[in-house]
Amino acid sequence: MARVLASAALILLATLSARVEGRPACAPTPPDMLGPFYEPNAPERSVTGRGITITGRVTTAKGCGPVPGALIEWWSANPRGDYDVEHRAAQRADSAGRYRYETDVPGRYPGRPVHVHVRVTAPGHRPLVTQLYPRPGQAAIETDFVLVAD
Repeated sequence: MARVLASAALILLATLSARVEGRPACAPTPPDMLGPFYEPNAPERSVTGRGITITGRVTTAKGCGPVPGALIEWWSANPRGDYDVEHRAAQRADSAGRYRYETDVPGRYPGRPVHVHVRVTAPGHRPLVTQLYPRPGQAAIETDFVLVAD
């Protein structure tokens, strides 16, 4: 929890600093907890099921420009609420920072709302770990991941 609060404070500082210096700034994506089920080296793919499509761009807070080639890692529970290798993926943002990921609607497991984990990394930027929380019946999420430069 302390790491999430420290990250949030750094994000706020970076945004305010950019505005004071007169550079355009995009609000950084708030971090969320990593959770116990992260595993590195997920297979490279953009589809792990059908039911919800997540699209957007990876951009940098400083200047709002795209972050081409950013690595986006996804993991979520399967429709039964269990984590498995079939619902893990890694992909790279394209030259405009865009991405598209399609997966099954995650099942619920005790104590947590339905969610999809995301970790975004890129050279010269701090790693972002966050989660998306689809609403019941939601088939599409459009969201940008805004990274803070080192």
